[in-house]
Amino acid sequence: MTEAELFRRALIEGAIGGAMVSLIAFLLSKFWKEIAGRTLLATFLFAAAGAYLGFAFAIEGTMLRGWVLVELLQCVAFGTLGLYGWRGNPKWLALGYALHPFWDFPLHYLGPGRSFAPWTYAVFCISFDWFVAVYILIYYRATNLQEQSPE
Repeated sequence: MTEAELFRRALIEGAIGGAMVSLIAFLLSKFWKEIAGRTLLATFLFAAAGAYLGFAFAIEGTMLRGWVLVELLQCVAFGTLGLYGWRGNPKWLALGYALHPFWDFPLHYLGPGRSFAPWTYAVFCISFDWFVAVYILIYYRATNLQEQSPE
């Protein structure tokens, strides 16, 4: 399989994954508790960022400490957006998902992060993250829950 075919496949699989997570979050919010859907979304955002921290821990060599620190900082940044969106305004969650590919693609597909992180994961995250970001914006605009507490 060529890189172009793998690229296309990763984008499609990311969109399918984003659709599945969005559907589960919708069902949790609609038929159980609204906070359950947000918890799922915040957890996935943190996990998406945390995966790169895991990739950095897996590399060996002199750059290990530097990459771990860089990935830890981005994990904290996206985790913070996730926490703000979890208990506050869900637009923070949407912002985290919308911005995450701007970390993934330049650093881990085009840049030096490709040496330790699977480039297909960076491509997967583009469609996954943007699908979920759009879902969050549409769902919370339609339900007008952005200013309510997610109890």
